[in-house]
Amino acid sequence: MKTPTQRLWDSIEDIFKAILEHPFIEGLTTGDLRLESFKYYVIQDSLYLRDFSRALSRLSSRSRRDEWISMFAEHAKTAIDVEKSLHRSFLAEWGIGEEEIMKKPQSPVNYAYTSHLLRMTSEESYEEAIAAVLPCYWIYLEVGKHLERKGSPNPLYRRWIETYSSSTYESVVRAVLKVADTILSRVESDAWTSVERAFRISSIYEYLFWDSAYRLEDWVFKVW
Repeated sequence: MKTPTQRLWDSIEDIFKAILEHPFIEGLTTGDLRLESFKYYVIQDSLYLRDFSRALSRLSSRSRRDEWISMFAEHAKTAIDVEKSLHRSFLAEWGIGEEEIMKKPQSPVNYAYTSHLLRMTSEESYEEAIAAVLPCYWIYLEVGKHLERKGSPNPLYRRWIETYSSSTYESVVRAVLKVADTILSRVESDAWTSVERAFRISSIYEYLFWDSAYRLEDWVFKVW
């Protein structure tokens, strides 16, 4: 019998296939991705991590076991410390400072995705909240592992791939999946659709996040 997380992964087979085939992802290994698109992505991901950290903090506060409280609280911190250190290494090479980043608006997709995560972790069931945050962890690992096999001639892109294909990152993701299986194993059949929907919507936003960077998406009208 499949675990709950395996069932969730099976439900996004079409989305993950589209992610791997997207020119942003393919361009990381060929080295053909425009640097402008990668810069856009790094800046937007830096902005995304602030709200993802908030979402994990909310998830921590709603957790029922001490070890889950500690895990998500720690991840809320490392979402800022560890991943942002990777971003800072890129930004430093481009001469872009932290203050400059904070003045930039979130892209439309970034704003929509983080709003979804913050709402799910605040207003919906704990099970749906867990499902909503999983794609950010899990899809990055699977993309990293896929790209690791191909490598990249571009040292910047290779550094990104090595981060998300590393054993350190994989151990973090596996720990979250183990907790998710424990939690989601209690979901009644009539509530599973809502859990799967939360997971699928976040997965779609993961696709759109890379797509928006590839297209250098901007707001139709001035936001601020």
